[in-house]
Amino acid sequence: MKNLKSTKTLHNGVEMPLLGLGVFRVEDGQELIDAVKIAIKHGYRSIDTAAIYGNEVGVGQGIRKGIEEGNVAREELFITSKVWNSELGYEETIAAYEESLTKLGLEYLDLYLIHWPVEGKFKEAWKALETLYKEGRVKAIGVSNFQIHHLEELMKDAEINPMVNQVEYHPRLTQKELQKFCKEQNIQLEAWSPLMAGQLLDNEELQEIASRHGKSVAQIIVRWDLQNDVITIPKSTKEYRIIENANVFDFELTKEDMDQINQLNKNHRVGPDPDNFDF
Repeated sequence: MKNLKSTKTLHNGVEMPLLGLGVFRVEDGQELIDAVKIAIKHGYRSIDTAAIYGNEVGVGQGIRKGIEEGNVAREELFITSKVWNSELGYEETIAAYEESLTKLGLEYLDLYLIHWPVEGKFKEAWKALETLYKEGRVKAIGVSNFQIHHLEELMKDAEINPMVNQVEYHPRLTQKELQKFCKEQNIQLEAWSPLMAGQLLDNEELQEIASRHGKSVAQIIVRWDLQNDVITIPKSTKEYRIIENANVFDFELTKEDMDQINQLNKNHRVGPDPDNFDF
């Protein structure tokens, strides 16, 4: 039986938890520190942040408190951050990694991602990630918001293929072609905004599936991610939600449930389009 500590093995052999806590749009401060600490206390092992979120300091404090109070070793945790677009370049990206470590108060990250595929810049940044990886300073490297053509472009000259691609992924944006490509290339797909920024919580079809299983819509979506082999990082700062989002290992969606959820796809994004962004 899988649980909150269950992992997927990335193509370099590193174990990545199936489920983590996302902290996008959570302001630095006590609420954030508490959310991270509470998540670790309740068994979460994976925390996902990014330089642009401006909250790495608080995440780091939450991690230290979680380690102390949850009786957990740093080695048991899986911490992800991402390099922002303004720092994409060989030297700049190495410096950005150092800065993230300093803010988080950590000696290494488990996963470092290129946040967005800025044309003409992401390949140099990838060389920096390869260097950090080869020097043993980061356990795994990957990308975020990369479409198939971005991945193909990156892998043309890459020494090391990305281990993870973290993208917007939810029942309204099922990304089947991208998922198939990532699977073929041994790149683990990871979902950000799995709950579509809360917009799916009042979807009637999902509510109906949820009531059949005696679960919440959020739990149904998280479970759908996991059964689709997608790692997921639902965001919350409320203790009961942090617990609820992870309480997904005691039931299974049927093939009919899965098909019904897959059919909700409308290729609808709540975040920016990776082929058309200007930041």
